[in-house]
Amino acid sequence: MSFETVSVIGLGYIGLPTAAMFASRKKKVVGVDVNSHAVDTINRGEIHIVEPELDMIVHAAVTEGYLKATLTPEPADAFLIAVPTPFKANNSEIPEPDLCYIESAAKSIAPVLKKGNLVILESTSPVGATEKMAAWLKEARPELSFPQDDNINPDVNVAHCPERVLPGHVVRELVENDRVIGGMTPKCSERSIELYKTFVEGECVATNARTAEMAKLTENSCRDVQIAFANELSIICDKLNIDVWELISLANRHPRINILQPGPGVGGHCIAVDPWFIVSETPEEAQLIHTARKVNDMKPEWVISKVKLAIANFLLSNPEKSVQQVTVACYGLAFKPNIDDLRESPALKIMQSLEKQIACRLIAVEPNIKKIGKYLDRTLLLDMGEADAQADIKVLLVSHKEFQTMSITDKHILAFSGI
Repeated sequence: MSFETVSVIGLGYIGLPTAAMFASRKKKVVGVDVNSHAVDTINRGEIHIVEPELDMIVHAAVTEGYLKATLTPEPADAFLIAVPTPFKANNSEIPEPDLCYIESAAKSIAPVLKKGNLVILESTSPVGATEKMAAWLKEARPELSFPQDDNINPDVNVAHCPERVLPGHVVRELVENDRVIGGMTPKCSERSIELYKTFVEGECVATNARTAEMAKLTENSCRDVQIAFANELSIICDKLNIDVWELISLANRHPRINILQPGPGVGGHCIAVDPWFIVSETPEEAQLIHTARKVNDMKPEWVISKVKLAIANFLLSNPEKSVQQVTVACYGLAFKPNIDDLRESPALKIMQSLEKQIACRLIAVEPNIKKIGKYLDRTLLLDMGEADAQADIKVLLVSHKEFQTMSITDKHILAFSGI
């Protein structure tokens, strides 16, 4: 069965670009989201997120009639689920993945499923999530057969295909990057590859659903461990009075060494989250991955302690000033450079903690965001020139391109991100 109509459930940072890429190849695409603002924005041919080039593609797709957004699913030939996978609010040492959004998405499309459909889970998920999704679909539509019922020729094929893109480069990487296609059966993988080849120029590599789920978690856990090494190294160097930036530059001259740059922590919807999916399933075995998570999660508190120390030293040098008269400017709030994404951002968490812990006047410089009132109570959002003029203490948290004139070796700047 050919794929003439594709439905994408979840129109966020991954779902909307994916929907747009199918629509750009003249496929009829129905995007579904529970956010009415997102739906209305897309139907105007506009976008509600920041991603280079995406606005033009969405505008063209909507104008030409290939893309529309709705609040409820409609019949289609293929369904792609790209919804969040947060953690349960149980305050445990090891967070437990919450699959409620995947379950809700599965149950929302179940009424419009028909024989010959393909359902692909793109949401980054713990191992076994695709099988759970298939079970929820079966529960809702017992008259249809799924891969767990008929391994050869089910009515509905099911697969997992994790996104593997970098925010800020999503449009290009969706097309160019290889895709891991994990079908619940070889036939499910085959049909999924046929669908993705609509726009994917990279290689589509077939495997099973569990391996595909683990592949994405492995990629981001590897990054997390590498970042943890750099972050731990920065703390060690601070104690030993060594310039970590110079040290890493020297070490990286070795032909087989590539140490990453340290930062204020790790954020985003992938690297800060995905390793926990492995740890939660295998807590006794995932010792290194667990330790890396703890190292990266503690880094924001270390940064805060260094900011407090800088404030104390400033007050010692300027006894005529009270703490309320000290202005601290933090540069960057997003979880990585040159994007507007605040999900799990350590920089934002640092600002939120500073608001609660210190009485100083606080300034944020974030060129990719226009309003911060939703996240911060008493921090002023100013442009770089205003902040430079008013700040007593400058804290570089995220190395946006606008900050390239700043020097990480300047003694007046607390640099927790490389430039």
